[in-house]
Amino acid sequence: MFKRLVSALLLLVMMVSFVTGCSVVSKVSLASQVVEAANGQTVLREGKNPKYIFMFIGDGMAAVQVNSAQIYGGNNQHNNMELDVMNFQDFEAVGYQTTHDATSFAPDSASTATALSSGFKTWSGTIGLKPVGNVSGNKVENINSNEVPKTIAERLKEEKGMKIGVVSSVTLNHATPAAYYAHVASRNDYYDIAMQMADSGFDYFGGGSLGQRFGKNNDQKDAFEVFKEKGYKVVETKEEILALNNESGKAYAVSPVLVGGAMPYAVDNKEGDLTLADFVSKGIDVLDNDNGFFMMVESGKIDWAGHANDAKANISDVIAFEESIQVAIDFAKKYPEETLIVVTGDHETGGMTIGQATTGYDIAIELLENQQISYEGFDELLDEILEENADITYEEVTPIIRKYFGLKNEYLDSDSKGDETYMALELSDKEVAKMKKAFDETKANERIEEDAEEFYRLYGGYTPLTITITHILNNKAGIGWTSYAHTGVPVPVYASGAQADLFNGAYDNTEVYHKLVEAAGLQ
Repeated sequence: MFKRLVSALLLLVMMVSFVTGCSVVSKVSLASQVVEAANGQTVLREGKNPKYIFMFIGDGMAAVQVNSAQIYGGNNQHNNMELDVMNFQDFEAVGYQTTHDATSFAPDSASTATALSSGFKTWSGTIGLKPVGNVSGNKVENINSNEVPKTIAERLKEEKGMKIGVVSSVTLNHATPAAYYAHVASRNDYYDIAMQMADSGFDYFGGGSLGQRFGKNNDQKDAFEVFKEKGYKVVETKEEILALNNESGKAYAVSPVLVGGAMPYAVDNKEGDLTLADFVSKGIDVLDNDNGFFMMVESGKIDWAGHANDAKANISDVIAFEESIQVAIDFAKKYPEETLIVVTGDHETGGMTIGQATTGYDIAIELLENQQISYEGFDELLDEILEENADITYEEVTPIIRKYFGLKNEYLDSDSKGDETYMALELSDKEVAKMKKAFDETKANERIEEDAEEFYRLYGGYTPLTITITHILNNKAGIGWTSYAHTGVPVPVYASGAQADLFNGAYDNTEVYHKLVEAAGLQ
């Protein structure tokens, strides 16, 4: 019955083209196809398949991270409240996706990125493999490695001849980028993932470096040398990166400025540093070809800032993410009928909230403007200070805290915001006590707090003084956190361009893959 209906519809298209004098291709594009909907009905999908597909993933970015960036860039004056509008919020299609995986409603990046890239649920910690085997706690055993479905990127390369790019602000063999080319039982097998990355044949990698570049025990061949043997040009200077083009061949552009293998937080960037937007722009240059391309771009440090409960670093990286999306938007203006841009997150991180117990029904997010450095940058600075002077006191550190975070012990200045003490930067006696305790914990370089559960609740495994500073500043600004890990809230999806309407509505994260398959016209 379905085949007869397809034939009838195609015959109808041909008759219309004959009567109107137009060719089938010009009247109903090659992308127009008969598809069977989930409810069994058959519909004719019109519109072109995109030749250029951008998939942007804000790791750890849900609606609250986007909204926080809107408020930060907007106006918080009473009777004149105004949100900044992120560029992707103007997209014509908006949906939201649920994020649970096969083992948890608070999933990780490995399983959620697998759902987005491959269309199925798997275990937390597993990349690109179906959950066939046993799971005990967080350990995966006896997994069936034959269950290796192709990712959307692999399929577009093999079936449509598209060039493929993968960009991330963190290490390129981290969970989210890895989900587009790797298939491993454990996301922690970084060297194995790097080898699969080199074997992928993908055309462009850009952004961060590699985790475990020389293997877990530093006894393996340099992964960059393997990339070169596989025909990749590995470039690590700004000049070499900016010189790349579509005649460069396969390329891996590694940011010349790295912190732990990842690009710095946007708030820590120095003038002239390459940004995520730069790597997207260069990716377009490298991937330019007649068959089109697919580029996955991850802003990975939104997630890392969420884990560390650092609102300023989080918001700054969301804004940097928006700037990278603008590169794709500008490109799409040249090819509006051939470009599809999808923007989403993989999960939420940190349980970030706008509104906090001590601020009541108001917030003062503009206080975050006083923070000049990420938790990561301050950790590095603090290490240098303690190394130079192990006997330094809390009182001697307070000017440094004020310089980088604005927090102060003095009474309010005349230009303060009034009597609403929660909106001020002055530290209360209780806050000073917290800071002193955290400073002692930091100097001791070991846990002083006897209650292990309380120690984790206070510091979450991060430098005690640094995270206490960000917690206090965040709370004064009206930002709260519930976790140092991931949460299970739904994540928004935004889409623009060819076949963008597919992404409207509410659906599971696995549907993002299937919608991309349908949009691209894959079988």
